[in-house]
Amino acid sequence: MTTIEHTRKGTEHRIQGNPRIFTYVVLILCCCYFLLPVWWLIIASTKTNSGLFNGIHGSMWFDSTNAFWDNLKQLGTYQDGIYWRWFANTLLYALVGGFGATAISVMAGYGFAKYRFRGKILYFNIILGALMIPATALVIPTFLLMSDINLTDTYWAVLLPVLLNPFGVYLMRIYCSQSLPDEMLEAARVDGSGEFRTFFQVALPIMTPAITTVFLLSIVGAWNNFFLPSVVLTNPNLFPITVGLSQWQARSTAGSAAEQIWNLLTSGAFISVIPMVLAFIFLQRYWVGGLATGSVKA
Repeated sequence: MTTIEHTRKGTEHRIQGNPRIFTYVVLILCCCYFLLPVWWLIIASTKTNSGLFNGIHGSMWFDSTNAFWDNLKQLGTYQDGIYWRWFANTLLYALVGGFGATAISVMAGYGFAKYRFRGKILYFNIILGALMIPATALVIPTFLLMSDINLTDTYWAVLLPVLLNPFGVYLMRIYCSQSLPDEMLEAARVDGSGEFRTFFQVALPIMTPAITTVFLLSIVGAWNNFFLPSVVLTNPNLFPITVGLSQWQARSTAGSAAEQIWNLLTSGAFISVIPMVLAFIFLQRYWVGGLATGSVKA
């Protein structure tokens, strides 16, 4: 082996052994970009009204006085504790809407993937077309529809539109087509399993990662829903957190000095993100493992 070949191999070895510095730098910058607002929210939730604007350590660090627990107490008493009513409403919208949207998406996606029926391609194309329509564009037609059936200013005005999740149907259909072998379903049917039993005992365990994904996307979408509730609801007792905090923001912006409640806004916003963080932490384990569970060899 010549000296040139030795030199080339040594250079290739050094290049392959070097860490991917550029990749690490980009990842660190992305982490800082996404975590910096969260850090600011954590800091802001511990400050008083004056501390938010005149803090001695700036906006990105704690003040000498921690007012987080005082802010929580004010959240429980301001306007008769309506914040916690908003929190309960948001939990209702997210859980009921998330479970309902996930159930419909799972059954529809499974049906599109594993059954043959007339108009299947046309119906699925309609669902794909629905993905192209912005959700905000449907708010006014939804309001008119709810008004015609006297459901405005009720829980149903928010829950019923949330149950429709075209992206969830599309995702479940693709997942079932790729990860759920037809041979497994046929084997279950040959063994005498009915369609419902095959779906619940054979298909659902394999679909767990996709179901978890659709469920999380559904509850996050329902939890962050703002435009639809702000249009179809006028009763403050039915507001979710997003609409309620926007009302407080408008009051703080246009109100007198006695109505400056920025500390309640930041504390309320911080409390509102905790359930979503916990949901991702406790449900992420369902994403890993089981993707090939029950797979068969053709």
